[in-house]
Amino acid sequence: MFGGHLIPSVDTALMVATHGAVATIVVTPSYAARVRRTVELTTSGRFGASAGADVRVVALPLDCAAAGLADGSDDIDRIGMELELEYFRALSLLREPLERHLRAAGAPYPTCVVSDFCLPWTQELAASLGVPRVCFFNLGAFSVLCQHNVNRYGAFDGVVGDDVAVVVPGLGDRRFEVTRAQAQAFLTGWDDYDDAVDRALDAADGFVMNTFTGMEPEFVAAYAAARGKKVWTIGPVSLYHRHTMSLAARGRTADIDADECIQWLDTKEPNSVVYVSFGSITHMDPKHVVELGLGLEASGHQFIWVVSNTELYGETVREFLHELAARVAGRGLVIRGWAPQVLILSHVAVGGFVTHCGWNSILEAAVAGLPVVTWPHFSDQFLNEKMAVEVLGIGVSVGITEQVDSQEEGKGNVAGREMVEKAIRSILDGGEEAEERRRRARDLAEKARTTVQEGGSSRDNLFDFVQSFGG
Repeated sequence: MFGGHLIPSVDTALMVATHGAVATIVVTPSYAARVRRTVELTTSGRFGASAGADVRVVALPLDCAAAGLADGSDDIDRIGMELELEYFRALSLLREPLERHLRAAGAPYPTCVVSDFCLPWTQELAASLGVPRVCFFNLGAFSVLCQHNVNRYGAFDGVVGDDVAVVVPGLGDRRFEVTRAQAQAFLTGWDDYDDAVDRALDAADGFVMNTFTGMEPEFVAAYAAARGKKVWTIGPVSLYHRHTMSLAARGRTADIDADECIQWLDTKEPNSVVYVSFGSITHMDPKHVVELGLGLEASGHQFIWVVSNTELYGETVREFLHELAARVAGRGLVIRGWAPQVLILSHVAVGGFVTHCGWNSILEAAVAGLPVVTWPHFSDQFLNEKMAVEVLGIGVSVGITEQVDSQEEGKGNVAGREMVEKAIRSILDGGEEAEERRRRARDLAEKARTTVQEGGSSRDNLFDFVQSFGG
């Protein structure tokens, strides 16, 4: 239910429904209202391309107590990271009530279960129903291939220390170095749950990925070969949305009015604003919040900075944000909470994106034709940074090398204001390298738009997927 997983999953369900399949989206009650809002907007025909499509939302309550969670903990945004494993165990208890629902009279019997890779119990659900299970990846092929190969070839066997780099094996002539910390998968360290995810990936009947062949063709092909299974690349799924209202409705309710945000951007010159956001679950160290803010201020460039989970910070950080907003009024817009990211990135005034390197953000930057400043924090984000900087050539790193929970002063992993200022200037101030990055980003955007149109690979893959499993 993380935003980075849920939003593209819902988009995928909507896309499947446009090809005539009945799509049922299963969520917990805390998420049902926001998902229904998106579904209703896009299936009404007024703001979306799925007029008349049959998309259903099923809300199943979690048995929080059985998993050791407090009542009302079905919203993962409201529980601490230390309780995430218990949350995933609570989700696994949905198997039986979900199966009962799907077998009930009046409910369309499923022809396929499409589920997030983090939910291995859905493999048993599909087997019990006697239907295929296809794994949905909200990740790119490069990152899942690197993680797969590191484990498959035992790349870190005998390597002592998390900061020792090895070359990712099995990539032919392509050479990418990663440390153990940078190659960690999302669920690393969850022992039996992590093992269950691996077994479910082995047993899956194929994979649906929110990426597109034109972005990473060799890595898509290599992952399909490594797994010996079909990979349907159907992204970028955000391009399904063709209207401002539909885009703004994705995810949580925004903490700024979309029209207000667009009106602010309308007053700015093309490519003059840098957008800064680190996703819905990343919680920056307070010192990084301050350094980032001072770097933005020192850059001299206009910016929109989205700061999530501000309630988790102390008075010092909140006061800093308040004072910064006052100092940069007119030049900078500080949004506390959730913002309509894709809508902002698509505006002509935005010229760059400072990102935590979540895959959705990298993909959305590519769709918008924007260069990125990369500041990864954990999980696949370090591999996504390599994708942006080393493979696509559209990114500039601020130099973070370790996962956020292991960062220490004096080890080269604290991005100071000078590093932030330099990185922002490198993508907005012009120059030969900056223009080349921008050219590559624009070319990628054109490939993204083409791939979802008639005759494009993502459109064809979506149709093939529905024909294969849609009944």
